[in-house]
Amino acid sequence: MQNIISFVLGGGRGTRLFPLTKYRAKPAVPLVGKYRLIDIPLSNCVNSGLTRIYVLTQFLSASLHRHIRQAYRFDRFSGGYVEILAAQQTIDERTDWYEGTADAVRKNLRYIQQPGIDNVMILSGDQLYRMDFRDMIQKHEQTGADVTIAAMPVARDQASRLGIMRVDTTGRVQGFLEKPQTEAELDIVKTDPDWINQQLGTGQDRDCIASMGIYLFRQQTLNDVLSKTNYQDFGKEVFPASFRTRHVQVHLFDDYWEDIGTIRSFYEANLSLASTHPPFEMSLGAGPIYTRPRYLPPTRMDEATISGSLVADGCKIGKGAVIENSVIGLRCMIGERVVIRNSILMGADHYESEFPAVQDQQPGIPPIGIGSGTIIDGAIVDKNCRIGENCEVVNRSAIDSCLGDDCMIVDQIPVVVKEAILPNGWRIE
Repeated sequence: MQNIISFVLGGGRGTRLFPLTKYRAKPAVPLVGKYRLIDIPLSNCVNSGLTRIYVLTQFLSASLHRHIRQAYRFDRFSGGYVEILAAQQTIDERTDWYEGTADAVRKNLRYIQQPGIDNVMILSGDQLYRMDFRDMIQKHEQTGADVTIAAMPVARDQASRLGIMRVDTTGRVQGFLEKPQTEAELDIVKTDPDWINQQLGTGQDRDCIASMGIYLFRQQTLNDVLSKTNYQDFGKEVFPASFRTRHVQVHLFDDYWEDIGTIRSFYEANLSLASTHPPFEMSLGAGPIYTRPRYLPPTRMDEATISGSLVADGCKIGKGAVIENSVIGLRCMIGERVVIRNSILMGADHYESEFPAVQDQQPGIPPIGIGSGTIIDGAIVDKNCRIGENCEVVNRSAIDSCLGDDCMIVDQIPVVVKEAILPNGWRIE
C-alpha cells in the first residue's frame, strides 16, 4: 500500500453545520461523545493499510490540527504519517484559499507527483461509514480503471438528494445526474436492479446508484485532470467530465453510510448510534474507530436512571438524574434531578477544578456542566457550556429557526453554542 496516498478533504466552511462550526473546522466537530468526524476517514484508512495520509484544512483548523497530532502517530519503521496541508500562499499560487475540493488537491500536486505514487485516494472529512478500501483497490486494479468511485444502491425516493450514476453491466459509469428530481430524470440514469442484486447478492428493489464522494485515481489521471483544467470541485466537475473521456468504474458498497452535512443529519446520526440496535456499530474489533487517548477516570453515577444512551468517560451524573436516548460526552457534569432526553451533550475540554479562576473573576456564573433541576430535550449542547439550575433547553413552541448569542435553533433543534452561559432559570421563550 506504499504506492497509494490518501487526501482527506477538510477545508470547507461547514456553513450548514453552524453553529457547531462557529469555532472549529467541520471535521473537528465531536461525534458520539468521544470522537471527531475526522476520526472516521482516518480510521478507515489505517484499518485498510493506507498510512500515508494528507488532511487538507483551511478554516478554523487549530483544534483539528491538535487532535490529529495527538491521535495519529506511526512508528518510525512503518513509513506511515498523517500530515496537515493547510491553505497557504506559495510562489506559484498567489491566492492562499482553497476554492473547492479539486482546487485544494491541485494546490498540493507536488505531493501527488512524488516518486513511487501510483494511485491517489480522495476522501471526505464529514461522512460516517466503515469501509475496507482494499476491496475498492482490488476492483480498481482488476478493471484497469482510470478512476474508481465508491457507490451505493438506493431506492428512487432517496435519489433526489444524491448524485446518481448510470452503470453498464461491466460496472463502468455511462451517465451522471446531480440530484434528479423527476421520474423522467431518474429514468435517464437508472441501472438494471437485477445487475445490482447480482453484484451484491441481495434481492432489493433499487435501480439507482449514488456516488459516495470517495474516489480512487490513477496518479497520472489525477495529475492530468488537475493540471490541464481549472475544475474546482470533484463531485460537480471532475467526476462528470472524467467518465466521458476516461474509464470510470464503480465499487458497490451496501452498508451504513451517512453524509453528516447539516445540523439535522448530525443530530439524527448521533442519536441513532445510541439506540439498542444502532445502524453503525462503533465497537467492532475488526474495524475500530480510533481517536485521541485522554486518560480519564470512569464515569460516576449516583442513583441515576439511564436508558438507550451512550455515556463517555470522566462524567459525574447526579442523584435522581434521568437520561434517555441521548449521547453524553466527555467530562459532563450533570446535577441532581436533571432530565436529558433525545439530546447530545458534547461535554467539556477540562474540569472546572483545573481553571478555578473563571468563577472567581465572574461571581454568580454557573460552573461548567448542567445545573440541578434542568431539563434538556431534543437539543445539542456544545462543549464547555455553563447551564444553570432549573433551566429548560426545550423547543416547546416548535420554532423552526432562531438566532441567538448563546443558543440558536436550527431545523427546530436548539443548539447551545460552545462556551455559552445560561443563567439559573433560563428557558427558550
